Amino acid sequence: MNLAFAGRLCGAAFWLTIAALLAGPQARASDKSDAEALAENARVTIQAFAQNPDFASLKSALGRARAVLIFPEVLKAGLLLGGFGGSGVLLARDQATGAWHGPAFYTMGGASFGLQAGASAAEIVMVVGSQKALDSLYTNKLKLGGDASVALGPKGMGTGAAIDADFVVYAKTRGVFAGLAVDGSVMDVRDTLNAAYYGRPASPLEILVRKTVSRADAAALQSAVAAAAR
Repeated sequence: MNLAFAGRLCGAAFWLTIAALLAGPQARASDKSDAEALAENARVTIQAFAQNPDFASLKSALGRARAVLIFPEVLKAGLLLGGFGGSGVLLARDQATGAWHGPAFYTMGGASFGLQAGASAAEIVMVVGSQKALDSLYTNKLKLGGDASVALGPKGMGTGAAIDADFVVYAKTRGVFAGLAVDGSVMDVRDTLNAAYYGRPASPLEILVRKTVSRADAAALQSAVAAAAR
């Protein structure tokens, strides 16, 4: 197999994966274990970010947040045409009590164009700063940078000033790409993971607003987010 064909084959496999993420896969027997693992990995990610001095401003951002999205692993690859995708969780903060609720499961994916090669992975925490952005996540697919404004969270020891954006993104990347721009990516609900995790179909509104479904073991993730905001 020559290198050019191998590259095209790898690229095709990657795009099939991205398409599957964005289209919403059919329910699988492993969805429950996948959802449980994703929630646990999200807990580990938010704890790591909260302890990282590069993300000192995350604490104050979470303290003002409407919600937070946590993506423990977003994969990015490229060979002339690049793309990225991954699954994560959304937790919303009760504005009256300060308590965090969730998780609801989401996917994020996007494409980029240009001369690029290689692969990378990232952990991403996205602070939802406006009610408009949160409502958009509840109702339909959301395009970052188009339907909602996006800003990078400041890095360094200081907490930094408040950022006026619908989403504030904190990311740790590894691999040959220097960073991960999320502008143009699309957010959508992972209905199959929500149903598998809660034992019945449940929309983000039911999970985060009406609170008609819950799981006791989700308290560990909720507590980790609350601790990161203190």
